[in-house]
Amino acid sequence: MSVHQLRCNRGVEGSTGHVVVEFMNAELFGFRFYVGRARDQWCLMASSSGNDETNKGSMWELDRNLDQPMDEEAGRLRNMYREKSLGIVFGDLGTSPLYVFYNTFPHGINDPEDVIGALSLIIYSLTLIPLLKYVCIVLRANDNGQGGTFALYSLLCRHAKVNTIPNQHRTDEQLTTYSRHTFDENSLAAKVKRWLESHTFKKNALLILVLVGTCMAIGDGILTPVISVLSASGGIKVNHPKMSDDVVVLVAVVILVGLFSMQHYGTDKVGWLFAPVVLIWFLSIGAIGILNIWKYDSSVLKAFNPVYICRYFIRGKRDSWISLGGILLSITGTEALFADLCHFHVLAVQIAFTVIVFPCLLSAYSGQAAYLIHNRDHVHDAFYRSIPDGIHWPMFIIATAAAIVASQATISATFSNVKQALALGCFPRVKIVHTSKKFLGQIYIPDINWILMILCIAVTAGFKNQSQIGNAYGTAVVIVMVVTTLLMIPIMLLVWRSHWLLVFIFTALCLSVELPYLTAVLFKINQGGWVPLVIAATTLVVMYVWHYGTVKRYEFELHSKVSMAWILGLGPSLGLVRVPGMGFVYTELASGVPHIFSHFITHLPAIHSVVVFVCVKYLPVYTVPVEERFLVRRIGPKNFHMFRCIARYGYKDLHKKDDDFEKMLFDGLSLFVRLESMMEGYSDSEECSLPAQRMEKSTDSAVDLSYASSSDLIQPAPSQGSTSLASATAGDELEFLNRCKEAGVVHILGNTVVRARRESTVVKKIAVDYIYAFLRRICRENSVIFNVPHESLLNVGQIFYI
Repeated sequence: MSVHQLRCNRGVEGSTGHVVVEFMNAELFGFRFYVGRARDQWCLMASSSGNDETNKGSMWELDRNLDQPMDEEAGRLRNMYREKSLGIVFGDLGTSPLYVFYNTFPHGINDPEDVIGALSLIIYSLTLIPLLKYVCIVLRANDNGQGGTFALYSLLCRHAKVNTIPNQHRTDEQLTTYSRHTFDENSLAAKVKRWLESHTFKKNALLILVLVGTCMAIGDGILTPVISVLSASGGIKVNHPKMSDDVVVLVAVVILVGLFSMQHYGTDKVGWLFAPVVLIWFLSIGAIGILNIWKYDSSVLKAFNPVYICRYFIRGKRDSWISLGGILLSITGTEALFADLCHFHVLAVQIAFTVIVFPCLLSAYSGQAAYLIHNRDHVHDAFYRSIPDGIHWPMFIIATAAAIVASQATISATFSNVKQALALGCFPRVKIVHTSKKFLGQIYIPDINWILMILCIAVTAGFKNQSQIGNAYGTAVVIVMVVTTLLMIPIMLLVWRSHWLLVFIFTALCLSVELPYLTAVLFKINQGGWVPLVIAATTLVVMYVWHYGTVKRYEFELHSKVSMAWILGLGPSLGLVRVPGMGFVYTELASGVPHIFSHFITHLPAIHSVVVFVCVKYLPVYTVPVEERFLVRRIGPKNFHMFRCIARYGYKDLHKKDDDFEKMLFDGLSLFVRLESMMEGYSDSEECSLPAQRMEKSTDSAVDLSYASSSDLIQPAPSQGSTSLASATAGDELEFLNRCKEAGVVHILGNTVVRARRESTVVKKIAVDYIYAFLRRICRENSVIFNVPHESLLNVGQIFYI
């Protein structure tokens, strides 16, 4: 394999053996180019893409060092998302013993055998759903450590073209975090892929399924704080039975207000407390459970025999079936375990659940059952009644702290879900605050926070009854579980390439447990189960209408973009006066000249000396490393001074307030000009270089370069003068760019108004002219998200009808 090196010294002595701190790569006509910077020295290397390894030598070693994989950088970024707190992961699941038996028997216990049957159901529900389904299987379907329905959807979008906004490019697949698998065209996975991609209806159906799961998870974020805090607060009535329920509700409301009021501080400062609190909670309820089994009735252990489940249903029939809605609460928090996976490694979660969480929960439920067999009248507050008198108040404090941790877990998950929906183009733009310098996953969304608080207080004060709140909670949880099961089917077929028989067995086992629970909670819709349905339906309408408008705006820009022939026909001046300055034109398109530009120059007689089309797009990956974020290419000949910059983000990436987006764009542009000049004509005395050629477009993970003729290959430079000329040209253009920047930078954004056509249906007119228009008015503008100064902003209005 022949290797040629080309380097340019910037007046600083250095060796190409220095550690490369910046590098980029591009493949061109069978050659791959690695551009690295060691201190102030740029290196350009080219190597044949063939398989001949006979002439590697020392230059091959340098080539390999320059092209180091970015696994370490990606892993460092991934670890920044992980909070060292098991409390976040298991907090919601661990507080279920506070309210399960009361919601299972809201009208009291008629037969002690019913307690054994309910306990048997709890045991096998915990075994089949949290342990086998989630911990053993679903947790493996994570997206580089990220969990939840959006993580599953991002995996599918990378393995099949199911994204409803087709703005991805083949270069996006070269990202470090863009992991995917290939499969044979005749395999079952390929057939499933073609089936999913065959019709827009299937893509929309998949998106709606993901949105339904997300909306229910948001409803979970409202109901978890309510039932957890209200159940924990109920402990103050145990020693004061005459106390009014209003006092308990008032205490719960005060805790909720304090919890939501502290969200803007983030959990970074107190997050270290979460793991100890939840660990003490699990060990405490486990020990108390063992004590109660020994003290009251060890015969409850016969509930491990599944025969008692059959006896329970035979004896109670319809009432036993309806009671499933209460037993379902024993596995609430399981979906949050998957959604909050980013806080810990999969193996750590699996070990912690198997060794600590699962045994402690089984012990706690068995202990409560043993107590209730001899104290059937205490089912209303079975948890606190079963606690020894000497440790009642310490357990009350621990239970309240655990409820707060559980609430924090679901609130954080709700913020994360909204952020991911926003990145997918399914939620109006809202303010997102990054609350931690150490953990990128910690965010705060003020608007969502106060909406959650108001709804939590309304549900707490409106229902007061734990049974009705439990019915609502169970409805939200079981629907999210069913959605996850359905999404796992294409995941197992496309991503894991599992045998269809294994997929069938997994789906059948999961649905055989979840569908009975779903039918049970549907019986209780009029007893509180309607709450999450109303919340989810409202959120779904907002999300889908916003996404529909976003897709239509993208399609409008795509079909109305201006051809390059038209731009070239205008000449270097674009047919206008080129005034000093730099204009950043924001567009949804990753290729082509947007309609907003032609609209702008049609109505104004001048344009800036440098024009940069900026496209900000989100990819189905959890993050895009900063060094791979920007793509820059030139549009037209050099004397046009027109460029395109594509900024790529993942669904977990944030636009932080201290990020200077304008500076990052300009730095990427300057870097492109330097690299372009080196690719055109640098050489040393005995080295080789690229002949000067006209740049047209680019295709690389950081800077993409492709040339006009595929017959141009690397060849010896004709003279040293070509290098000097290229250097001078690059220096002149960089100086020109700096002068334009100093003259002034203007950010040109399109203010597009969407209207429904006259012949549209009534539903479409309401969705577009009223709902979408209202959401556009109240959402944040892109200029605010990218911290564009108001004095540098220019909005270009246009109307289009759909």
